[in-house]
Amino acid sequence: MDDLFKLTTAQEIEIAVRLLLAAEFGLAVGYERRSADKPAGLRTLSLVCLGSAMFTIISAFGFETADQSRVAAQIVTGVGFLGAGTILRSGVTISGLTTAATIWATAAIGMAVGSGLYIASVSGTVLILVILYLFAPARPKEE
Repeated sequence: MDDLFKLTTAQEIEIAVRLLLAAEFGLAVGYERRSADKPAGLRTLSLVCLGSAMFTIISAFGFETADQSRVAAQIVTGVGFLGAGTILRSGVTISGLTTAATIWATAAIGMAVGSGLYIASVSGTVLILVILYLFAPARPKEE
């Protein structure tokens, strides 16, 4: 029974690579958010991505008989709750929706990396960055 939960060295290296990639992808998205002076930046998004990857890895390797998709479902709702905390309403103005969506999408990147879906995670990271950079609101010129 104890042998079921022992990983080979190759599996442990693969897990370490997944975690490093998740942190790097989260940092890339966090860098854009920090550059845009948004509340969720480098640390927040790298931790969201890394944490999602870790939970996904734990789900895949840590439970022999449990339904592994249950952890993934909880990541989606839990991170959605975290992102909701960044949304602010002041009168008729609502801010923080893009930050909340970025936190949620970054968690998905972490889940993809944790699952070993490298092409999906790279593609998702690139697409998020393209969307954030290309469709950024115009900033007023400083005189």
